[in-house]
Amino acid sequence: MKNNYASQLKELLNLTIKEQASDLHISCGHLPILRIAGTLVPLRKQKKISSQDSQGLAQALTQEAQWQRFIKEKEIDFSYKFENIARFRVNIFFQRGGISCALRLVPSKIPTLEDLNLPPVLHEFSLANQGFVLITGPSSQGKSTTLAALLDEINHQRADHIITIEDPIEYVFTEDRAIIDQREVYQDTLSFAKALRSTFRQDPDVIMVGEMRDPETIGTAITAAETGHLVFATLHTNSASQSIHRIVDAFPPEQQSQIRAQLSSSLLGIVSQRLIPRIKGGLIPACEIMIATPATANLIRENKIHELPLVIETSVEKGMISLNRSLTSLVKRKEISLESALSYSLNPAELKILLKQ
Repeated sequence: MKNNYASQLKELLNLTIKEQASDLHISCGHLPILRIAGTLVPLRKQKKISSQDSQGLAQALTQEAQWQRFIKEKEIDFSYKFENIARFRVNIFFQRGGISCALRLVPSKIPTLEDLNLPPVLHEFSLANQGFVLITGPSSQGKSTTLAALLDEINHQRADHIITIEDPIEYVFTEDRAIIDQREVYQDTLSFAKALRSTFRQDPDVIMVGEMRDPETIGTAITAAETGHLVFATLHTNSASQSIHRIVDAFPPEQQSQIRAQLSSSLLGIVSQRLIPRIKGGLIPACEIMIATPATANLIRENKIHELPLVIETSVEKGMISLNRSLTSLVKRKEISLESALSYSLNPAELKILLKQ
């Protein structure tokens, strides 16, 4: 029976790769579903997934220790290597007593910033030797891929020691000029915070924190940036100003002034990105980019974070881009539709004014 599910899993994963889908969903009572260019597409030639099927497929994905942890904790994240073809980031969870699986395809080749259609100003972050860079945006908007592109650029440029802390490991780097140690939470370390504290004794030049989930991790990441390291991290936030608020608000009121001061001196920039459906198919990123300047540092230190959007809007010559200007450019280049731009904008009224200019 297990071989049957291994065979079915192999078929579904091959279909995911063939259709260039970003995700595969397996859930009781449904057909297997792919997400292709942002849209959910049922696999109509497949049979509906029964509760027995979903358990069998989940067990085909997991090793015994992972399965036992899933049964105990009711959900699990891990990476799955599919033969030598691709890797998947997997989440298995219970819903209404049954088991569901969500698999994210991680391409084997790490794309460049140019491959991703990201603004050239992002190259500046890979050239830095010290500081704090945040890649932000909602879930499934390409944050991990942007991080991987930046780290791989450093890998090809400098003889640095790069340490990544991930849950789970997604892109696997092929070392070029750099030494790269990739640590997976639960497999190689007990937590983000513990692994990040340990980096101070591991002689890194560059640290990548897959997710900042708690004040200890956030505080340690900022300290690492202050003490001579280049630190990359992600947050699930919608803009530069919201990212600053999220970081500061993670701490008790008596510590917030100090965190703002540390951030103002260590922050190199914040990239907030969305993946927008392209007119000709596929997805293309729209970005808000804040580059650290004396003006942004002062606003963060003085707790005038609400003024950051205006500084971003008026600092185009410094490489900053507002989300609306990014969307406007994509509409005018006929990459995305007006409807898509308006639905992704945080300020549609302003976007309409920019489009008329």
